[in-house]
Amino acid sequence: MILSIDEVNDLLDTMAKKFPTPLFDGLNGGVNLLEETVPDTEFPEGEMYILGEYCDDLLGNYINLYYGSFAVLAKKESWSRRDWEDELYTTFSHELTHHMESRGGLHALDDRDAGELARWREEYRKT
Repeated sequence: MILSIDEVNDLLDTMAKKFPTPLFDGLNGGVNLLEETVPDTEFPEGEMYILGEYCDDLLGNYINLYYGSFAVLAKKESWSRRDWEDELYTTFSHELTHHMESRGGLHALDDRDAGELARWREEYRKT
């Protein structure tokens, strides 16, 4: 099942209302659902996609979620609506955690992400 970008945007709006408002403090660039498909160039083509990212740069603090990346995986893995909801929630909360850690000067999730990516890269080199 492929949801439209408007349907995904509505899901994200509903999800955002369920998170405590203070989690969004300092997120001055908001949460952005972008149309792009963002493959991870460190993996073989079509194997890994970036679903979202927390950005802390000259433009401010914001979260980008990539509709196109979600849609590619949904098609590839035959997602149901529930799968969409689960993946969006997991990615959204993951990026919010990056935001909160950044505000607190922490980096545990960054470290965990780096370790997971290193393990995945190693697995793909073996295949």
